Amino acid sequence: MIPESFIHELLNRVDVVDVIDKSVPLKKAGANYSACCPFHNEKSPSFTVSPTKQFYHCFGCGAHGTAIGFVMEYQGLSFVEAIHDLARMAGMSVPQEAHDADKPAPKVVVGLQESLQQAANYYKAELKKSPRAIDYLKSRGLSGQVAAKFQIGYAPAGWQNLQSVFPQYENEALSVAGLVVENDQGRRYDRFRDRIMFPIHDQKGQVIGFGGRVINPEDTPKYYNSPETPLFQKGHELYGLFLARRAIRDAGRVLVVEGYMDVVALAQYGIDYAVAALGTATTPYHITKLMRQTEEIVFCFDGDNAGRTAAWRAVMNALSALTDGLKLSFLFLPSEHDPDSYVREFGKEKFEAEIKVAMPLSQYILKHLSENNSLQSQEDRVRFLNEAEPIMQQINAPRSAMFLRKKVAELAQLSIEEMQSLLKLPNLNKAPVQARPKITRTPQSLQKRFCLLLLMQPALASQDDLEMVNSHGGDIQVDEEILLCKTIETCLSHPHSKPVVILRELEQQVTEILFRELERELSVLDETLDLSQELVGARQQLQQVYVQKKEGMLLERIRDKPLSTLTEDERTLLKSLGNKAGQKKA
Repeated sequence: MIPESFIHELLNRVDVVDVIDKSVPLKKAGANYSACCPFHNEKSPSFTVSPTKQFYHCFGCGAHGTAIGFVMEYQGLSFVEAIHDLARMAGMSVPQEAHDADKPAPKVVVGLQESLQQAANYYKAELKKSPRAIDYLKSRGLSGQVAAKFQIGYAPAGWQNLQSVFPQYENEALSVAGLVVENDQGRRYDRFRDRIMFPIHDQKGQVIGFGGRVINPEDTPKYYNSPETPLFQKGHELYGLFLARRAIRDAGRVLVVEGYMDVVALAQYGIDYAVAALGTATTPYHITKLMRQTEEIVFCFDGDNAGRTAAWRAVMNALSALTDGLKLSFLFLPSEHDPDSYVREFGKEKFEAEIKVAMPLSQYILKHLSENNSLQSQEDRVRFLNEAEPIMQQINAPRSAMFLRKKVAELAQLSIEEMQSLLKLPNLNKAPVQARPKITRTPQSLQKRFCLLLLMQPALASQDDLEMVNSHGGDIQVDEEILLCKTIETCLSHPHSKPVVILRELEQQVTEILFRELERELSVLDETLDLSQELVGARQQLQQVYVQKKEGMLLERIRDKPLSTLTEDERTLLKSLGNKAGQKKA
């Protein structure tokens, strides 16, 4: 059995947008992403993916679910196979637990996110009470507006200050969330004390951890992060990304720096597209996450030895995630500067000018490999090839890999064919792995789709909708026509009610099958979605369907009548239908 806790952690780590985009190319559509549904044939996209709610939904056929559900349905995998597939993607090992009927179910710790949010609110309030903490932020050039934007707070000195926020200080959620520590003697105390607090947000904007910075330069460690928790994994999160998403899209690039203060200081000077790794080297997961936002990533490091070491670690960790559409470059500041001090001394314009001339990845790799190698002797060139080989093995992007190979071969004074025969490099022309055949679905009927959209936004129902249905004269799908009429009537009577309230009003008026279908569809939809344009489109389609039905019935009625007995209206109708038929043939 796979533990329930692992499944929750897996869903926290994977991004449904990344999972689906590997199989179905997505396009940004407001706050969400859209595509033509992979589960039924359609010409206009009705398949929506919500990064905030972490689910997908198709208004055409009703397909919906989480990342696990998509992998199961698209690739035809079982639940367990889908879990293993996603775990490999996230770099996780799937644990197993023996099934024992006598063994009590594992305890689930609840309230982690709520506890973290309460702590964040407390730290923000404490910052306002601490002139010392405020003076420190001012000395770093931060305004109150920027501090408020990043929800910066202060954890006061003292051992159990959080007890005033959490009367149940012994609650397990506080220790699991990383807010409280317990020593060997069983005494509990606050993890963060006398530190400037930087809340860390996930892709939904929820607080999942903290970074704390000392005020006194003598105190250590300088930065102190939350531990790994079910909500927070350092190798998967980037500080500032949630707040920077719009600025990243506007700028067309993201700047990756080393510390919290760098991100905040740059924002103070109008450079809002910076993020920071959380006390760890940049990982392939970070690169993939940033690629969802932009195609240009610039790493900014201090020019000292520590900065150069961090830059090379970033290169090695990024190689496997590279794509040919990604522009990766490196900016090294003078050794006496970090981004915070540089932007304060030289300003935004100078800093952004440096960003534009940052060193491209390929150039940096070759520079790093050759800076202590003159490449003058045969032995020098052999060492160069030996060091370049593992790097070239990791790059899967065909064009990027080929250009780098050509440059390496040139510096080693070999032809590319000679180098290929010497080194074990992957084949760049390998055919992509084909996904399993996707499962097909029956598209949702237009009537049910219109009803679902009305339930989501009942105020958009109109009397004209009811007249359109009642006057069309058709009765082909009786149950669905009844559903449509009753839904419009109920929405007109309750224009400001919640969807679930209107649904309950319909329960006794429509068939159980249709009611259950609507109930299931409604349960997975985000009530904050703006579906007004979807509704307009569905209404136009219904109108066309009903006009065609009405014209078809009239045509059937007059078809066998002698021409001389037709009324003027019937003659006009017959003529217009004939014109339409001629246009279709043309």
